[in-house]
Amino acid sequence: MHIIHNIDSFLPNIFPGVDMNNKEALREALLKYYSYGSIKPEITFEDGFVSIFIDSNKIAANEAIYNKVVAFCEQGNFTDAKPLLKKIIEKDPTNSDYHRIMGQILSEEGDQEEAINCLIDALKWNPKNGWALIMMGNIFAKYKDDNETAMKYYDQAVIVNPEDVIVLNNIGGNFLQQDKIPEAKKYLEKALALNNNYPNTHYALSLIAEIENDFHSAFYSSVRAIKLNSKIDVLYQNSVRQAMKIATIISKTNDGKLAYTQFKNILEQENKTEIRIVKDDSISTSATAEIAENHNRDYHIIKYKNAGGAYEHLIMHELTHLDFLYKARKENLNQLFISNQENKKQFISRLNTSILKLKRAGFTELQISNYCDSLFDGINRQIFNTPIDLFIEDYLYTEYPSIRPYQFLSLLVMVKEGALAVTEKRILEMFPEEIISKSKIYNLVLALQFEDLYGINLVVEFKATPQQIKQATAFYNEYKEYKHDKEPAEEYELIEHWAEDLKLDKNFELVSETDFRNKRTNLDNLIESIEKDPFGADEQNPYADRLMKKFQESAKEMGTNMAVVMYMVDALKYFRGMPESDIKNIAIEIALQGTQGYRPESEYRLNAIPKKVFTGYQILAYYYVSFSIVLPDLLEELQLPYKEEYDLAIQFNVPPNE
Repeated sequence: MHIIHNIDSFLPNIFPGVDMNNKEALREALLKYYSYGSIKPEITFEDGFVSIFIDSNKIAANEAIYNKVVAFCEQGNFTDAKPLLKKIIEKDPTNSDYHRIMGQILSEEGDQEEAINCLIDALKWNPKNGWALIMMGNIFAKYKDDNETAMKYYDQAVIVNPEDVIVLNNIGGNFLQQDKIPEAKKYLEKALALNNNYPNTHYALSLIAEIENDFHSAFYSSVRAIKLNSKIDVLYQNSVRQAMKIATIISKTNDGKLAYTQFKNILEQENKTEIRIVKDDSISTSATAEIAENHNRDYHIIKYKNAGGAYEHLIMHELTHLDFLYKARKENLNQLFISNQENKKQFISRLNTSILKLKRAGFTELQISNYCDSLFDGINRQIFNTPIDLFIEDYLYTEYPSIRPYQFLSLLVMVKEGALAVTEKRILEMFPEEIISKSKIYNLVLALQFEDLYGINLVVEFKATPQQIKQATAFYNEYKEYKHDKEPAEEYELIEHWAEDLKLDKNFELVSETDFRNKRTNLDNLIESIEKDPFGADEQNPYADRLMKKFQESAKEMGTNMAVVMYMVDALKYFRGMPESDIKNIAIEIALQGTQGYRPESEYRLNAIPKKVFTGYQILAYYYVSFSIVLPDLLEELQLPYKEEYDLAIQFNVPPNE
């Protein structure tokens, strides 16, 4: 064993009473301490330090007994640990950790003086024993109220282990327990500088910030502790409780009202429309925005109810809805979510089993009608709101840090309520499994975002199947692809994508707000406009243009698309011998449907060809072929890059008699 001591101001702490300037006196003290029977240490002095070499191989060690001692100590069984520990210390007094454990036991038992003696022994055998140094500091700080001496040991622990975050964190934590805040903060900030990803440090700093009434810092640190902790342990649970406690304190301040008032004023000034905020406990949702144009008013109204607290977040959420709407309108991209009786009828047609069950249970026609309406309206709210809400919450989290505590409390309630809504026994018995599953997927997407923002995983509360979790994760990952470079109105693409994947796309239509508000009402004019502009070239629809542009770019990247060629061959066969007027009707229907854009992965249907389901590429093939036959002068304006495919399809489509 080789031991090295620096001859410095700290050495007298472990060899008290020895004159460090007297080499012989120090040699005698070291020789006396480190001798074991006939085994004497070799002591040499160098510039600034003393080296001690001991032939420890000659001293028996008992690892099995040591392991027993450690196991007893972990159980708090000091009665059985002490005699075993004394036995191995007698056999091998050179082991620093044996003395350190004995010191810890004695300190736990309340014998601080003997604990100090044992810890001094530990440091004599290994002056770099960080845990022994920390324990000495703890005893002097906690039991001796001797901060000066405690700091000597703590500082030495840092000197011997300067990169050990756990050492620094433990020192800071011990000072915090003694309400010695400046000292605690000093060590914890050192720990943070070394490693910003240690959850214990952030939790301790949250407690300090709370004591200092810096509640936003306290909240930030508690959330960091949650997000950095991969285990659901005591620290995690304490961090969650701390975050909730601090968020609740902040929610009782004026910070939230100040944030939404400033946001409201900015929106009003930029867009020249008044926004009124009204508390209304009669609304069916926690908050809603009534758009001026939808209610024939010259002002918007944001209604909220304060049933769950943190209503300021709800107001900020609805204001962001307005902000997104304004940005989409400026680009002429805003879409309206339209649902009519035909949409509802096809939805209800899939509820026959549930309706029959309700009839057998004695429900009236009115009750059953209300049940169907509730299901239809509820799932439609999720279809429309879920993708948009993801962008809104990310925007609020990023742009308004002061609102995060409100957002945390509000989203926590919402996600838990969402889990309850798809797992409660009464609901599962009443509603169709298919609808519950789709609703659960939408709610899971929001739960995944909540975990991303605040580190709390609530997915388990949804009792979801692996497939449901997989689908929700796929949706959330798609959202994240959009998030980083989101353009105005791109959220509408996710509304359609996800509804199609869940086979809910027949519940609604997304239509251009400009077209809807300025739609033609005269049937003759409508027919005339179709004849003049069959594919809407004269009408501006940037949203559809953007989808078509993406489709076209995809097609160009693929080069000659043999799938499109074969779809065109199929179209040419279908149109062979058909009157031009019928082909023209199909061309016009495809053009009208295409005003909202086509996507490769989607499915489409035509009234003129009722039994056929088209893919995106397939319907564009029919689009191109029909115009080539009956409206060739307008073909170029379609801007579809399929001339090569069409030329090839014609070669394939030569009739047998030719």
